[in-house]
Amino acid sequence: MFSLNSEFKATSKAAGLRYDGKLITRYIASLLTKPFVILTGLSGSGKTKLAQAFVQWICQDKSQYEIVPVGADWTNREPLLGYPNALKPNEYVKPDSDVLDLIIRASTHPNLPYFLILDEMNLSHVERYFADFLSVMESKEGILLYSEGTVDNGVPSKLFVPSNLFIIGTVNIDETTNMFSPKVLDRANTIEFRVSDKEMENFLSDIQEINMDALINKGASTAKSFLQMAENKSFAKIDSKEINLTLVQFFGELKKTGAEFGYRSATEMLRLINQLTELDEELTTNEKVDIAIMQKLLPKLHGSRRKLCPVLETLGSFCLEGEIKIEKEVFGKADFDYNGKNVLYPLSLEKITRMHKGAVENGFASFAEA
Repeated sequence: MFSLNSEFKATSKAAGLRYDGKLITRYIASLLTKPFVILTGLSGSGKTKLAQAFVQWICQDKSQYEIVPVGADWTNREPLLGYPNALKPNEYVKPDSDVLDLIIRASTHPNLPYFLILDEMNLSHVERYFADFLSVMESKEGILLYSEGTVDNGVPSKLFVPSNLFIIGTVNIDETTNMFSPKVLDRANTIEFRVSDKEMENFLSDIQEINMDALINKGASTAKSFLQMAENKSFAKIDSKEINLTLVQFFGELKKTGAEFGYRSATEMLRLINQLTELDEELTTNEKVDIAIMQKLLPKLHGSRRKLCPVLETLGSFCLEGEIKIEKEVFGKADFDYNGKNVLYPLSLEKITRMHKGAVENGFASFAEA
């Protein structure tokens, strides 16, 4: 099944898109684990482009996806789901965004994947317009649109969000945006986009025009495999004792700040690790655990320096082998090698270091950075 992963990497590279191979694997594995993924990080780092590239690649045509810019004035679900017309009781007003029709199409074509990309998802408070989706992700109940029998224009009274609908939200953090609550982060895999010195150097030395049209329909033949993999709810089997021990270790430390994870997050981390194994057999156990920690545990951390720093120091020490003075030898060292032999989880350690620095300098830190 990992051919789906390698095929998309090859096609996106040929189209002029520059993404680290592991980032693409993380993105696809996250979609397969749970159909709600948040892409956050540096503005202009390719969050929306990756989401757009994948849907163009795997979909047969444009009817299978919608890219919807979120408005700062979204205060309820109407921009996504529409509303019953109070002046004409037998009429339901569909939203301009076509999201409602997309969900209905997904329900009537269960053998095809459908995608909703919410661009700049946090320009408005997510809970205000997305609460119904957050609820039905767990309950699998339908969203009541209107009282049954009052409307007759092709819109069902209760809308069920099908398992073949995948939702991707892109997020930029600045003074114009809103922070996500733990409720939202707990229901998603959160992937942070960063640009390294080497990546920027390579980009500047060989700037290429991006040809998005080269992606269209090229991976449509893998859509069936994609949906089959998404139905796989198996847990990580390889090195399961080692993985469980690490997660329990992190659980105990996160509990000190009230950010411990529940059964849902634990389940999804084990499923994510299993999907990563299916997609890329070359990933080591430590690499897969590192990705799970980065995407499911660290996004829950936020708070004051006094609250966070002791926890970040302990979590950072979990990412290392051997005795080391974390504050002096890691947090206080600008040229620390995160790919050194004694580093177990480089992604997580580098993020923890940045969060610690933010807490010290600003008195407060969270996963999302401006």
